[in-house]
Amino acid sequence: MTDRSPVSLSEDEIAAVRSWVLHEDPHVLVLNKPAGLSSQGGRIKAHTLDDLLWAFMRSNGKRPELVHRLDRDTSGVILAARTKPAAGFLGKALQMRRFKKTYLALVSAAPEPRAGRIDAPLLRQEIGRESYMRVCAFDAPGAQGSQSRYRTLSASEDGALVELEPLTGRMHQLRVHMAHIGRPLVGDPRYGGALTFAGRAAPRLMLHAARLTFPHPEGGDRTVEAPLPADFDALRLAAQL
Repeated sequence: MTDRSPVSLSEDEIAAVRSWVLHEDPHVLVLNKPAGLSSQGGRIKAHTLDDLLWAFMRSNGKRPELVHRLDRDTSGVILAARTKPAAGFLGKALQMRRFKKTYLALVSAAPEPRAGRIDAPLLRQEIGRESYMRVCAFDAPGAQGSQSRYRTLSASEDGALVELEPLTGRMHQLRVHMAHIGRPLVGDPRYGGALTFAGRAAPRLMLHAARLTFPHPEGGDRTVEAPLPADFDALRLAAQL
């Protein structure tokens, strides 16, 4: 576990992060991260989720450690380890692709075909102070093999609700893969997504980590789900999805 100095949190911040708990036991902590909160250090001078985990500091001065990350504007399930052995166990499980992550997203029209697998390598690019991913040739220098599954859950004249599963864990993978098949995510202008949906403004990237299944240090698998946030649900209902 990290030995960084504790971060001073306000009572409101402590109450907020505690309200996001979806599952808690001696080994793991699962939270429902709100959109707009960075998982770990960024350029914005505000507390990250990593900082807020000091609200769960143990008597020995250690606090939970994030096992994986979500993009700042992505909401939903995120996992932290409460002990050093749990962090080691879950880190290895993640490397061995034993996590199953299920996301929900809004797109402007149903994909064709309505379900499928995307196998498109990605290459990271730095443009100014921003990092981007783009689809590249399989043999391009620096290419990272990347696979995702998608499935259309419902569709209307205004758009579609899709379920996404990343089979690999590349930065921005789902966003770039869906743009690659001509269905960029609503609220994602970086990769060509529309800023309106069903006649309404899209307040952010419409991507939600809805469910996570992971091996538990005590044995067996655990599945934790996060309900749709209000902004996502409002757009979904506006499109009658």
